[in-house]
Amino acid sequence: MNILVTGADGFIGSHLVESLISQGQKVRALSMYNSFNNWGWLEDVKHVKELEVVSGDIRDAHLCEDITKDVDLIFHLAALIAIPYSYNAPDSFIDTNVRGTLNICQAAIKNGVGRVMHTSTSEVYGTARYTPIDEDHPLQAQSPYSASKIGADAIAISLHNSFDLPLTIVRPFNTFGPRQSARAVIPTIISQIASGAKEIKLGDTSPTRDFSYVEDTCEGFIKLSHSSEAIGETVNIGSNYEISILELAQLIKKLMKSNINLVSDRERFRPESSEVNRLWCDNSKIETLVGFKPQIDIEEGLKRTIKWFLKPKNLKKYKTDIYNV
Repeated sequence: MNILVTGADGFIGSHLVESLISQGQKVRALSMYNSFNNWGWLEDVKHVKELEVVSGDIRDAHLCEDITKDVDLIFHLAALIAIPYSYNAPDSFIDTNVRGTLNICQAAIKNGVGRVMHTSTSEVYGTARYTPIDEDHPLQAQSPYSASKIGADAIAISLHNSFDLPLTIVRPFNTFGPRQSARAVIPTIISQIASGAKEIKLGDTSPTRDFSYVEDTCEGFIKLSHSSEAIGETVNIGSNYEISILELAQLIKKLMKSNINLVSDRERFRPESSEVNRLWCDNSKIETLVGFKPQIDIEEGLKRTIKWFLKPKNLKKYKTDIYNV
């Protein structure tokens, strides 16, 4: 099978590429074009020589049409995802997340791609109105990022409805693991402790999140791609377990045997109405469709992530002394 992964140079994308290659799949990996010819986290993928790496930008419709030729399956993960950055650059989020998704989906239709797995986010739900959150929960745009992903989901499913594009909307909750950006809370905490900081600077520690280890998230994507019953559906991937950011920080401190102080940094707080206060995934739909259950609990996942960050060659890739947006 010929598979295209957009956003392959990112956190989840690079792990998904590794999983697919290990299963013997032929993968074309889209990396964001840059003049340094740097392939992001693909540079760290074990089987990088087995990949067809293409540099480009999903905002370019011509490029999307070209890279989707002779492709059987698309995992569309390319997106701008940093919520604080979306406050300052909302136009960029619309261009990449909405128009980029439109370009990929239209190219898939034109080239007769057999299946498209479009990546959503639990942020589209906003603060939970009820828990656990199933796929029928109302969508609430509490940030420009969230709004752009709601728009991307809508344009994707509209092309399924209008042109029978065989598409599934995959909606992961908070994924974590090696290679994750320091703009996310788990790498922020681990990297600051690992670098010897005297205190951990965090934003609001009261919100809760549902965390999944990256290998589980990738397995969910792959299992759903094999299910014809998931076509035209939106499907959550999560652990069905919530934990507050404060409890998470305390758990990481315990695992790293650290007595470091936690400090609230106002720069890291979202605007009050923009903060998503509670996310807790109902993952019963994916279990019913494909029998998927997460295999790695949060403590084991954190241990693996900490081990990765403690390697100097990995830690040096992070700017632990500044606020990463």
